[in-house]
Amino acid sequence: MVSSLRLPSLTSLFSSPYLRRPPPLLLRPHHHHKLSLPPLTTAFSSQTTSASTTENPKKQTNQDQKVITPRSQDFNAWYVDIIANAELADYGPVRGTMVIRPYGYAIWEAIQDYLNVKFKETGHSNMYFPQFIPFSFIEKEASHVEGFSPELALVTIGGGKELEEKLVVRPTSETIVNHMFTQWIHSYRDLPLMVNQWANVTRWEMRTKPFVRTLEFLWQEGHTAHANPEEAEKEALQMIDVYTKFAYEQAAIPVIAGRKSKAETFAGADRTYTIEAMMGDRKALQAGTSHNLGQNFSRAFGTQFMDENGERQHVWQTSWAVSTRFIGGIIMTHGDDSGLMLPPKIAPIQVVIVPIWKKEDEKTGVLNAASSVKKVLQSAGIKVKLDDTDQRTPGWKFNFWEMKGVPLRIEIGPRDVSSASVVISRRDVPGKQGKVFGISMEPSILEAYVKDKLDEIQSSLLGMATSFRDSNIVDVSSYDELKAAITLGKWARGPWSASDADEQRVKEETGATIRCFPFEQPQGSKTCLMTGSPAEEVAIFAKSY
Repeated sequence: MVSSLRLPSLTSLFSSPYLRRPPPLLLRPHHHHKLSLPPLTTAFSSQTTSASTTENPKKQTNQDQKVITPRSQDFNAWYVDIIANAELADYGPVRGTMVIRPYGYAIWEAIQDYLNVKFKETGHSNMYFPQFIPFSFIEKEASHVEGFSPELALVTIGGGKELEEKLVVRPTSETIVNHMFTQWIHSYRDLPLMVNQWANVTRWEMRTKPFVRTLEFLWQEGHTAHANPEEAEKEALQMIDVYTKFAYEQAAIPVIAGRKSKAETFAGADRTYTIEAMMGDRKALQAGTSHNLGQNFSRAFGTQFMDENGERQHVWQTSWAVSTRFIGGIIMTHGDDSGLMLPPKIAPIQVVIVPIWKKEDEKTGVLNAASSVKKVLQSAGIKVKLDDTDQRTPGWKFNFWEMKGVPLRIEIGPRDVSSASVVISRRDVPGKQGKVFGISMEPSILEAYVKDKLDEIQSSLLGMATSFRDSNIVDVSSYDELKAAITLGKWARGPWSASDADEQRVKEETGATIRCFPFEQPQGSKTCLMTGSPAEEVAIFAKSY
């Protein structure tokens, strides 16, 4: 009998009132959707019992069946269940923090790998700035301190003594970057200066959600300084384009790129550009931002250069970032009731091989064939995992790797060995429809087939997400129509030229905000949905994370 440990749940840690519910991995009544998943002690803790690791897989009991809340029943509960069962993250000892587990971190590494190449192709260099920032730095830019003050974590004691000046644990780095830029930039010959850092950030959030909003998270933040405003604007737009291409081509998330409203602009920026993604519950997720900072920080810190005419000028700057929140976006865009569904280009494992045998004399032949298939695919640059453990049944493994979102599964049994073929199943096409028999083990044929299917899955996920997004955006021409759309959980798109006060009214009365003014705008004359006055742009309104 599998012994169980009573452990706190992620939902007790990530404390949004909306998330308060029974621990996600506790057994629920039989009428809920069930999956065969690892026991609580495996999925949530390294403290496994001897019973859980040595139990005969042919004697698995219902205690080994863990429940995943159906997505349609409770989206937030489903989300937290998947994070636990797919082994993406665990709770940290401080409320609102999380431990990113190896599988979750591998997704982050895939994001890093792609973006690092793009950053360097566009002329940026990686470096690192200190985590501790003097509080006086934050105070120098008025709107910046006002915007971040509620989220700041402060250090007041060091080495057992009270510090002369409080230190801020990095919420973002514009202030300390400017302090250093002031020492490095003297002439127009020193410009542009373009750097990026991969770092952790601390923001004391009161309402948290794993990956999406936590006290500490990982991100990259780029910082650039330029000799004129045109270069800075070009840079800000270039980097939001890099993020947009990543979202579409790698994460298969059809984001909408655009400009933030004044009320939603980053504290200290002239303009903020954003990519907004629609999650499976139709809420918006701000997945990445790029800020044109103008001269706001350079004036506050005195970051100047001598131009070609011998005159002193303040630099024009940008900053831009994406974070581990993107992992949450991938989960909520593509996941289903069976678990994660990962786009092949960012999946830590693209293909899992499950060998199947019943008799001991079949085992060696099946495992040898499986190892050969693994070598063929690995040599082709495909990320492949051979699950040859005999502690779990093939059916358990199928469910487990589906939960982890592996795009393709290859099954090899004695008959497949005899026929020199394999069975291949697609994660994005459930049941028999997604399973193909008799694919030859001949290396050139197998390699070509697997690569083709991975490309198909990548395209299919983007297509499904795009269809879902487009079917849930409503064009509106009046405030009543906007309110009706938001009430239905949709995104509302309509002409807007109203005031900041009107924007605040929409937020208070509907819970929706302007997500962006999309770069792609409809042609023709427009009338503001709120005031009836002429409008130059349409805006997208939605509830968001």
